[in-house]
This record gives sequence, structure tokens and C-alpha cells, in this order.
Amino acid sequence: MPDLVPESNPDLRKIIHVDMDAFFAAVEQRDKPELCGLPVVVGGDPKGRGVVATCSYEARRFGIHSAMSAARARSLCPQAIFVRPRMEAYREASRQVMGILRSYTALVEPLSLDEAFLDVTAATAGGTLAVEIAREVLDRIHRETGLTASAGVSYNKLLAKLASDWRKPHGLFVIPPERGLDFLAPLPVGKLHGVGPATVKKLSAIGVETISDLRKMAQEQLIAVFGKAGAWFYEVARGIDRRPVQPTRQRKSVGTERTFSVNLEDRRTMLATLQQMARQVVARLHALALVGYTVNVKARFHDFTTVTRAYTATEVITNTETIMALLPELLDRAAPQGASVRLLGITVSGLVQIQASSRGARQLNLLDGNPDLR
Repeated sequence: MPDLVPESNPDLRKIIHVDMDAFFAAVEQRDKPELCGLPVVVGGDPKGRGVVATCSYEARRFGIHSAMSAARARSLCPQAIFVRPRMEAYREASRQVMGILRSYTALVEPLSLDEAFLDVTAATAGGTLAVEIAREVLDRIHRETGLTASAGVSYNKLLAKLASDWRKPHGLFVIPPERGLDFLAPLPVGKLHGVGPATVKKLSAIGVETISDLRKMAQEQLIAVFGKAGAWFYEVARGIDRRPVQPTRQRKSVGTERTFSVNLEDRRTMLATLQQMARQVVARLHALALVGYTVNVKARFHDFTTVTRAYTATEVITNTETIMALLPELLDRAAPQGASVRLLGITVSGLVQIQASSRGARQLNLLDGNPDLR
């Protein structure tokens, strides 16, 4: 068994992950006091094909969650109050929060409007504790914005993000280096960054349910099963995450994909699945104040051959309807009639900030993506 001392470098980093609590819904409740204490759902029309962007904690008690259809949310909680998103209000609140974070360190990496990593290693050089900074950050966010956030403090990004979810809402949790391995051991593998539902199922098939189970796997075995990702799984199971906080990180694409337990062959089911994913992707783009020029559809077949096809516009694509109109042709080109599909995905790339983009979308030009024969 290899030495299980996390992050052997003696100069450990001090990382804070700040995550706003039910952000969109909290802004609505702050701006409209009559909504406080009520089940609020921010998203589309429950009478149509709307999707939940987020919801208040009062709504979550009924089982409502983000990316759920608004109609399903209505059936779970008939008394829920549905509110259409006000993205500019959320962006303004996010600007306030990010300004507070940047007053403590230049090393702030926003992941979305409502969460960010901070590297406060330099800020603690004089003896200030990272947990003291985190507590002050949460107090200031509450005092200056009227919103609440939760924070996790640890020696790397993996553990800081896990910690921020531990005492929500308005909580603070610290995982020091000497507790990292013990904290990770009982958690299900699905809690790890980069381990999605398909990977959870694959790990379960070989008897791996918890991070402790994963830690017993040899690195060579994990690489044989998962390729390069196997090396990542081997390290994070041991509390090792070398990713730095990157304040200038530029997102290249926003997308989602789904692996099916049973291969899809019905075209209508494939198209309906892509349409649902398109709504999720557009919601994420809006939350990040981004738009893009290129829509990519990915299909993976029973033999693991993967094909990507894309449309690129001469001006930015700004809405779900534009993407929806592209899907039938993109699906036909990515997965011909009769294909048996084990994975489908949608990605929007060629991203620009909304403020820098032009409005509308003109005639679209077809760009064939190259088949990926992995």
C-alpha cells in the first residue's frame, strides 16, 4: 500500500470555496419580501416545457431540484410560486459577491455566477487563519448583499468544494490536511469531481462504491479501465488535487451529455433527449452571461465509436429555439437512421460574454465535425 499522506508538499495551499445558497431564488426572496418562507421556483412555465433553474430551500423539501421539468416541479408542490429568471439582477448580485472575494486575494476563480474558489495562501502568511477569512467573507456577503453563502476551507480545490456543501445553508466547514483522508473514505464515489453517473455504474460493477473502496484499486488497474481519468481517480481518492486556482480561466464551451443504461434506437426519444439537454445548456449559458457561435451534437455508438457534428453561426446563438431548430439535422448527421446510440451530448462553443456579443443570429453554415474514433 503506497504512503497515504495527502499533498506531501509542506507548503500546503489554503483554498476556500464559496457557494451562494439557492442563489437565484434567494435574490427573488430578497427583492420581494412577500416570497420569504415560501416555496419559490425560478425557471420556465410549468404549463409548457420549462425547466427549473433553481429553487428555494422551502421548495427543495418537496423534492424539487434544478434541471427538473417545471411541470414535474408543479406536480410535486402545487403551491409553489414560479418566477421567471431575472438574469441582470443575478449578475449584479454576483458582481457584488465577486468584488467582496477579490478584496481578499487576486486569486479568485469564478465557476459560475454563484460560486468561486479563492487561494488565500498568501493572505495567511502573516498568521491569519483561512477559516477566519472565510467567516469574514460570509459575514460580509450577508451584510452587504442581503444574501447568504456557504464556504468550505481545505488544502485543495477538491476538498474545499466538498466542504462547502457540508453545512448548507449559511454554513462553514473546514477539512484540515490531517483529516482529508478520513473525511473522504466513507463518501460515495459519485461525490468526486469528474465521476458522473456512468462512471459510478462502471465502478459499482467492479465492487467500488465508496472512496475507501476506490483507494484500494491499483493505479494501473484504474488506468486500464478508465484511461487517463484513472490516474485522476487514483489521486483524488488519496486527497490529492494539484489544480491551481486560475483567476484568468476562460471557459471554452458549455455542454452536457448522457450515457444510457440501454442503447437508444428510437429517433423521437433521441430528439426529445437532445431537446431537454439543450434547455439545460441554455440555462447554464444564461447563468454564466455567455452566448456562443457553434452548436455541437455528439453521439457514441455500441462499439464506442464517437462522432461529433456541428453548426456554426455567423452571429451568436442566443436562445433555445435556435438550437432546437438545428437538432433534427445535427442528429441525422451524427447518428444515421438505424443507429444504436449509447451516449448523446450537446455542447455550445465559440463562447463570448453577452456584453461583447452582437444580437441575433443570421444564416447558419454547416461545419462537419471530425469523427472521434476512440
